[in-house]
Amino acid sequence: MNDPLPPSRNLETDEVVRTLPVQPISRVPVPAYVRVIQLIWFVAGVVDVLVGLRFLLKLFGASTASPFVALVNGLTAPLVGPFQNIFPVSGSGAFVFEPASLVAIVIYPLIALGAVSLIRILSRRRTAGV
Repeated sequence: MNDPLPPSRNLETDEVVRTLPVQPISRVPVPAYVRVIQLIWFVAGVVDVLVGLRFLLKLFGASTASPFVALVNGLTAPLVGPFQNIFPVSGSGAFVFEPASLVAIVIYPLIALGAVSLIRILSRRRTAGV
């Protein structure tokens, strides 16, 4: 019988040690619906981070003349727009408490959860006799 690897000696104990060759792990393909679920959670996370950043920038009175602040406000305006005027905006001067952003931070993950749940329900394997 041919050994794939010759025996070697353990230098500390002077024992003969046989090593087995490493077998590559075969990868199981990931179903497409799992990738869609990952994408949905990623997009929901990015939206929440951007809206949360908008909330903090407005709360701490960040200058709207800053290009970064203008970028964040421009990207998140359509995301926060549907929730404007649900609650009154309050604050003094440049320091604005914008509840619409907080509502958006709560609602978008709930929408993502609903979409992911629907995908999981639709992608379940059907069992016979049920």
